[in-house]
Amino acid sequence: MQERRTNSDRSLETRGALLAAARALFVEKGYAAAGTPEVVERAKVTRGALYHHFKDKQALLLAVIEAEAAQIAAGIEAGSQHAGTPAEALREGAAAYFAAMRYPGRIRLMLLEGPAVLGPEVMRRIDLEAGGREVRIGIAAALGDRASPTKVETIADLVSAMFDRAALACDAGADPKTYEDEIGSLLTLIVR
Repeated sequence: MQERRTNSDRSLETRGALLAAARALFVEKGYAAAGTPEVVERAKVTRGALYHHFKDKQALLLAVIEAEAAQIAAGIEAGSQHAGTPAEALREGAAAYFAAMRYPGRIRLMLLEGPAVLGPEVMRRIDLEAGGREVRIGIAAALGDRASPTKVETIADLVSAMFDRAALACDAGADPKTYEDEIGSLLTLIVR
C-alpha cells in the first residue's frame, strides 16, 4: 500500500524543487538571465506554484542564498567543533569555510549574484544569522576579556571580507592551500 502524502509534504517538495531549479539556473546563467518560466519548467511545477511560495524572482534568490548560507554555517560549525582552543577553532573554521565555498556555484551565488541583487544590507543580515555568527563567536572566544563588542564586530567584518576575497581569488585560479595557510597565520596574529 502506498503511503499518502500530506499537503505539507507536497508543499515542501514543491518548494524544494523550485529552490533546486532556481539555484541551478542562477549558477548556470546568472540571476538576470534566468527567467521564472525556466524555473517552473525545470522544477516541473506550475507558475502558480512558484508564486504561491515566492513573491517574485528576487524572493526566490533570497531563499536560495539563505539556504546556501545555512549550509556554509553548518560546515564551519562542524569543521571547528573539535578544536582544542578558540584560536584552533578559528583556523579550523576558516578551513571549513573554504571547503564549503568550493561547492559548485556557491561563490557565484554568495559573492557575486547575491550582493548584486539583494544588496549589502541583506547579505550582511544573512551572514550575521549564519557563518558570520560563527566568526563572531570564535573571535570573541579567542580574544577573551579583551573582546569588547565593537572590537569583535570590527575584526569579524575584516576577517569576513578577507575570507570572501580569498574565496574569489581561489575561484579565479589562485592556490587554495596558500590562501588557507596565510589566513590561518593571520588569524593567529589577530587573536594574540
